[in-house]
Amino acid sequence: MNELEAIEIGRQAITVVLTMAVPVMGIALLVGLIIALFQALTQLQEMTLVFVPKIIVVFAALAFLLPFMLTTISEFMIGLGDKIIGLG
Repeated sequence: MNELEAIEIGRQAITVVLTMAVPVMGIALLVGLIIALFQALTQLQEMTLVFVPKIIVVFAALAFLLPFMLTTISEFMIGLGDKIIGLG
């Protein structure tokens, strides 16, 4: 394995991590913005109003996106395993 192949594997790993994390983080950001807008409009400054809905929505998003995430990581690991087998 040369340096270019190692860099390519690292780039693919970063791409896989971002592909799996960005949808969940985007949903959390959107829910946070909606709650912040609601708090600003109603002048309600309750701390639990931020955390509880965001946690519930993030867990629901994780449950919904879990098949996609498992497929993505499985394809990456199968490709990585094939590259490891090709070395030996």
